[in-house]
Amino acid sequence: MNKNIFKEKLNPFKEFLHNEAIGGIILLVVTILAIILSNLSIASFFSEIWRSEINIKFGGLDFGFSLLHAINDGLMVLFFFVVGLEIKRELLVGELSSLKKALLPMIGAVGGMIIPAIIYLIFNSSGKGSDGWAIPVATDIAFVVGILVLLKNSIPSSLRIFLTALAIVDDIGAVVIIAVFYTASISLPALMVAFLFIFFLILSNVLGVKKLSVYIFLGVGLWFAFLQSGIHTTIAGVILAFTIPSKSKLDQSDFLKSSKRRIVEIGSSLLRPIKKEEAEERLAIIQALGKNCQDALTPLQRFEINLHPWVTFFIIPLFAFANAGVSIGNNIGEFLFDPVCLGIVFGLFFGKQLGIFLFSYLAIKLKLSESPLDTSTKQLYGASVLAGIGFTMSLFIAGLSFSQEVALLDTARIGILIASVISGSVGYVLLRQRQPIKD
Repeated sequence: MNKNIFKEKLNPFKEFLHNEAIGGIILLVVTILAIILSNLSIASFFSEIWRSEINIKFGGLDFGFSLLHAINDGLMVLFFFVVGLEIKRELLVGELSSLKKALLPMIGAVGGMIIPAIIYLIFNSSGKGSDGWAIPVATDIAFVVGILVLLKNSIPSSLRIFLTALAIVDDIGAVVIIAVFYTASISLPALMVAFLFIFFLILSNVLGVKKLSVYIFLGVGLWFAFLQSGIHTTIAGVILAFTIPSKSKLDQSDFLKSSKRRIVEIGSSLLRPIKKEEAEERLAIIQALGKNCQDALTPLQRFEINLHPWVTFFIIPLFAFANAGVSIGNNIGEFLFDPVCLGIVFGLFFGKQLGIFLFSYLAIKLKLSESPLDTSTKQLYGASVLAGIGFTMSLFIAGLSFSQEVALLDTARIGILIASVISGSVGYVLLRQRQPIKD
């Protein structure tokens, strides 16, 4: 039993699924709470909290922003930083590390971005609503993984890996879209400062600097430069992630030799009573062994291990609590039949499943890629439907699209919630239709 638990903890993909699943449950609870509070008499009180101003003075610098702005442009940078770390890890050693592994989720993700955007623009070809064309292109990895864990005995692990990899490629697409299409007027001096920080980050990587404090210091400078440049600050998080070293301070060979020597040193003393001096010596050996383990982790792994729980269990739920609330009142009919809401619902639910399934199916039939192992066509379709859960990234893009249009932003939120609930429910039912598969 203990052996199985040990294996479970050593499997990065299963550990990732576990954390994201719990995060998805918390996210669901927080979202429901945000909607309830937004429709009670105390709703205005919470609105005032999110609009409350924060002022920071540092030397000659003096700037202020709302609490909501601090969450969306400050804390969410850490979310995008972790997303960047996950993308880099997948590109180096994960499901995107080779063309054969990456091709199917890449092709599916491309279809899952193009078709929803087209459908949205059919409903919103002109006017202010057209700015939200990218809202239905994203898949929410936390909610999707949460449902995948519930289905773990009904679907093969290959399908879980496919959908998780697809969501990560989806994140890459969303980041590129934000960088290219949701950038305000650019300040060239600030952008030059940002490039200077990027240069020093890359130089630190090339020189083999492994101290996390160096990357934190340069990363904060990069974030501030992006804040002043007009390019959204979340891009700074992704760029920073790609400069984090993926090599450890202690390579595998040295780690094994050093650790083996220390284990031999301490092994004999564990079998007999020891004196005080020997106890202190044993403690020093154990501490040295612990340092070995720390040095064997790459800076990328250390950042991801330390930040992932904070992002999953605090930052994303806080973002949802601040952004998912919408006052429905007696205007639900107006929301539902608004072109923005219809474009999002049809884009996320129909567009996602059509784009992902059609592109993936054609890639398999044309022998450009192979179908996930032990996965039927019906299961592939069910996974495509499940990917219509947009939520976190969709809410984020909606905030960028309609930052000055409160009514349109509320309408977009309604559309995202409806589409995500429908996609999650239908996808779950479809994938539960199959007989349990042991993998």
